[in-house]
Amino acid sequence: MKLSKIIGFEVGDIRFPTSKTLVGSDAMNADPDYSAAYLEIKTDSPDGLSGHGFVFTIGRGNDVQVAAIRALETMFSGETVEDLLNDMGKTWKLMVHDSQFRWLGPEKGVMHMAIGAVINALWDLKAKREGLPLWLMLANMSPEQLADLVDYRYISDMISREGAVEIFERQLSSRNERIENLTASGYPAYTTSPGWLGYDDEKLTRLCHEAKAEGFGQIKLKVGADLEDDKRRLRIAREVLGPDYPIAVDANQRWGVQEAIDWINALKPHNPAWVEEPTSPDDILGHASIAKAVAPIKIATGENCGGRVMFKQFMQADAMQVVQIDATRVAGVNENIAIMLMAQKAGLPVCPHAGGVGLCEAVQHLSMFDFVAISGTMQNRVIEFVDHLHEHFVDPVVIAQGHYRAPLKAGSSQEMLVTSREKYRFPTGAEWRDQNRI
Repeated sequence: MKLSKIIGFEVGDIRFPTSKTLVGSDAMNADPDYSAAYLEIKTDSPDGLSGHGFVFTIGRGNDVQVAAIRALETMFSGETVEDLLNDMGKTWKLMVHDSQFRWLGPEKGVMHMAIGAVINALWDLKAKREGLPLWLMLANMSPEQLADLVDYRYISDMISREGAVEIFERQLSSRNERIENLTASGYPAYTTSPGWLGYDDEKLTRLCHEAKAEGFGQIKLKVGADLEDDKRRLRIAREVLGPDYPIAVDANQRWGVQEAIDWINALKPHNPAWVEEPTSPDDILGHASIAKAVAPIKIATGENCGGRVMFKQFMQADAMQVVQIDATRVAGVNENIAIMLMAQKAGLPVCPHAGGVGLCEAVQHLSMFDFVAISGTMQNRVIEFVDHLHEHFVDPVVIAQGHYRAPLKAGSSQEMLVTSREKYRFPTGAEWRDQNRI
């Protein structure tokens, strides 16, 4: 069989003007334009398949992320596709261990996220070639194959290759039963759609009613701009949803440590299910202090953790009680598998962040793989859902009775429609022409 080559990267700056409707608004991000630094890896394969991945941003700065992805192209042009896909652990290290790119992190920041876009696009291509959705393709791999995807440098004090193999082997005999469960019933979701900070009380009330009627078992509200407003909005949500319905809150890094403790304690009468990102996402010890002071309220964080080392330290310091992976913040599927393994070792639930364009599509595969091959449970686990921009994807998420339906199309669900890419390409697409938006 003739081997195929990578012939180039097609990279696009794709932006959606969500700031017009205040979708995505929170205490730190008042007017986000949900965006994707988008990558298509093209090959000369006769099957015509290509790999798709992206990095999520909120508008300005997307051009920097696009440039970072383009900087990786020279490493792959002309490389044999089969060699890259047959050893994705080696392929991950090829980029992450590159000394000159590594200097820009190391293993965090814009360059690390760009590597994640490439890794995710290659996984998309691999799953398409095998004719399976990504979650199921991963679930069909052997414990040894899965363990070889992870780079254990820096995290071996928490999880070793032998420990990873043991976790995968523990779930092996019952994998098929969970696959059947997943395809029949889906994976539980919670919705952030009612909770954007720019929404008025009438819209909050209406969307809370709708969330409950649609079968969601949890919602999330943005908080942090004004304490009295937060109390009022939580009171409204409680009146609609009842005293025992889980309501998480998200401060989006707004507070200092003592301010967070005082603010969260003031919200305790409303019984938040968790408080997300109460302070700087880099402040591990600050999160630990907050978690200790506000217990038993849980602290959730991770969507802005730059890499697996930070996740390890958060877990070791008991600074997070809910692990929030993000499909595009770290270096792709491989690193998220490492994080999920550490969470399993620490006995912590993984509840992914998905509040952005394409993130729901991408992260559902990770949670479903976690259920089948790592944790073996959905208890206390939910995937975030936001009800916008799914129409731009070839394989959009499907929600039924508050659950993600398991995607069955081949790939990672990250491929965006060509028409959407053209329309929302910044600044030349039809949506942006003649607008003075920079």
